Amino acid sequence: MKINQKVFDQFPVIQTERLLLRQIQLEDTVKIMEMRQNNRVNQFIARTSISGLEAAEELVKKTVDAFESKVGIGWAGILRNSSDIIGTCGFNRIDYLNNRAEIGGELSTEYWGKNIALEAVQAIVTFGFDQMNLHAIEALVSPENRGAIFLLEYLGFEKEAHFKDRIYFNEVYSDMVVYTLFKS
Repeated sequence: MKINQKVFDQFPVIQTERLLLRQIQLEDTVKIMEMRQNNRVNQFIARTSISGLEAAEELVKKTVDAFESKVGIGWAGILRNSSDIIGTCGFNRIDYLNNRAEIGGELSTEYWGKNIALEAVQAIVTFGFDQMNLHAIEALVSPENRGAIFLLEYLGFEKEAHFKDRIYFNEVYSDMVVYTLFKS
C-alpha cells in the first residue's frame, strides 16, 4: 500500500482532548525561538541553540516548505483554550519507498510531565497509520532521553537499533537509538 498523498492537499488540523495541532506559521516564530534557545529542551538533541529571530523564521519557512514539498508535516501544538504554541511535533522525514515516517517534536518545559507530549504523539501516530497509510513510524532518540523512551515504549514502539557514536556534535560522539512502531 502506498502513502496517501491526499493528506497534502490541505494542511491536516488535528484536535485532541486538550490540543489543537495546526500548521506552524510565521506568527509562531518567537515561541519557537524561545523553545529552541532553552537548554533543557535541547539537552538530548544534537543541535545548537537557535541564534535569533531570523534563524527561527528560516526554520518556520523550512517546515512550511517541507509540507508543500510533501517530505514532512510539522504541527504547532496549542492548548485548545489558548492561542500560544507550546510545542512542535510531526513527521520530520517521510520515506515513500518504504511507507515509513520519522516522528519528532519538542515541548516547552512548563508543560513537561502533564502527558501533553503523549497526547500529541498518540494523535500523530493515529493520523500516520489511519490517514497516511504508513507501515511504520520511527523515532531517533538519545539513549539518555528517558522521558522520550518511556513515552515511545508506552505507545508500543520497540527498540530496533542502538548505534554507537552515531552523532558527532560539540566535539563529542553520542549514541542514538531507533524506536519503531508498526501498523498493526
